[in-house]
Amino acid sequence: MPAVGARPSRPGGGRPAPWYTGIRPLLVATLRQEARATMAWIVLVSVLSASSIAAYRWIFPDAADREALALTMSSSPALELIFGPARDLMTNDGFNAWRAGMLGALLSGLMTILLVIRTSRAEEDSGRAELVAAGVISRRARLVVPVVAAVLASGALGALCFLLTWAFGGQPTPTLVLSANFTASALVFGALAALTAQLGSEAHTANWLAIGPMGVLYGARGYLDASDAPEWTQWLTPFGWFERTGPAAENDPRPLLAALGLTVVLLAAALVAAGRRDFGLGFVPLRAGRAAAPRLGVWLFPWRLHRASLAGWGLAFALLGIVMGTLSTSVGSILADNPVIAARIATGATSTAELSTVFIVTVLQLIGIVAAIMGAQIVLRVHAEELEHRLEPLLAGPLHRGRYLAANVMVALVATGCALLIAGSGIGLVNAADGTGVGFGEALYQGACTIPAVWLLVGLSTATVGACPGLRTIGWGGIVATFAITLLGPTFNLPEWALSISPMHHVPNVMADDVEWTGLAVVSAIALVLWAIGFAGFVRRDLS
Repeated sequence: MPAVGARPSRPGGGRPAPWYTGIRPLLVATLRQEARATMAWIVLVSVLSASSIAAYRWIFPDAADREALALTMSSSPALELIFGPARDLMTNDGFNAWRAGMLGALLSGLMTILLVIRTSRAEEDSGRAELVAAGVISRRARLVVPVVAAVLASGALGALCFLLTWAFGGQPTPTLVLSANFTASALVFGALAALTAQLGSEAHTANWLAIGPMGVLYGARGYLDASDAPEWTQWLTPFGWFERTGPAAENDPRPLLAALGLTVVLLAAALVAAGRRDFGLGFVPLRAGRAAAPRLGVWLFPWRLHRASLAGWGLAFALLGIVMGTLSTSVGSILADNPVIAARIATGATSTAELSTVFIVTVLQLIGIVAAIMGAQIVLRVHAEELEHRLEPLLAGPLHRGRYLAANVMVALVATGCALLIAGSGIGLVNAADGTGVGFGEALYQGACTIPAVWLLVGLSTATVGACPGLRTIGWGGIVATFAITLLGPTFNLPEWALSISPMHHVPNVMADDVEWTGLAVVSAIALVLWAIGFAGFVRRDLS
């Protein structure tokens, strides 16, 4: 058997085989293995675009409804933070470019990041790549195959999105530009993942080395858009490049050349790094463990398991609080420049302080949804340990299932609660220093009142993991539904019963004159029921 990572020789000796040796059979096997998971992402982004066209005609049938929509968008920096600026909400394609543009680009990049890491670094972690390397295959082919798979997935995404959106009524030119944005985003972040797969020494590290910068770039784009920054700042992030193409407005694909250039640079760096690192290792070394194992009880073990990721999440929430606090201090003055909002301020219908308060409440709800993602990951790790057969040896001793699950759920609850308090503290400190009228205690209190809604979402993941792990995607579905209803529910004039599905809808504005606590009490009760279901199911069901 040749040494792992060695260049293969031709049968019978002779010159080494070329770099493309083994690409075709490995690519075919990879595409067969990843087709189902990747197709789900492609369909998701394509349906996001096509459904925007269909929903627009149904919900906003006449000009008056569309003008009301444009007014709502112009007075909501929180929506601009997530979806980008709304350039033309009087047409199908303009609405689609706003609703699906930035969010679709984010999902496209996430698709290829997960695909590339899963078919490269994760294969090395599992040991399967070592078996492949023992055959007649070049070293670089093991990276080229995931990259080619990502390129094919990016092209399929653009093609399906164009055809489906066009079939639902989208105009060809803006639909083509929007679909090209999704393809370009998938290429850029797929290339970034190819590089981070060489940097990280395990799949988890490589994933976060790619997802982390993507999240920072997306957040920076949102902050620049919502803060009314100069137009040239759009060139600072890839998401700004996609924004400059202006689907349904300018329809200018030239900014995508920058995305293609960055893709080439990142791929070249990844290929160079792949040729210089040791197989199974990365340029970011693993932290050396202790010579003797520490004495950890069941309550400390989950904290030890998640401490690195929790430290990263904590820093992220602190930065979110400071950035969103800075934005909230200027949101009132930015909205005051809007003629319609200025007229409402002049008549006393609202004030800049009230606009800032509403923005803070909305932002903390969005931060709560991000915190719920962290909590769901922690809870779902319980089932991952079960599938990897690491849970059975623990439970073979005098360890009760309920205590094990309780220790992990406790980490999720404390972590998500601290995340809201950290973000609320950051927002409160900035506002108190700026003298906007929102005190530190008020912002912190608002963050604390958002915690029960986040715990309900964590409870949904706990119930599925404990009682029926096969339905654990329901936990992610609850988070996605909460995100959609919180942001788009009021915009689409959904009825009260539909808005009430989101636990965030029941979070009161503690800075208002009248505070209603009934909804939050109901949310807390539902969270307790979900936890009870999870614990009862985990104790009684068969493992794996």
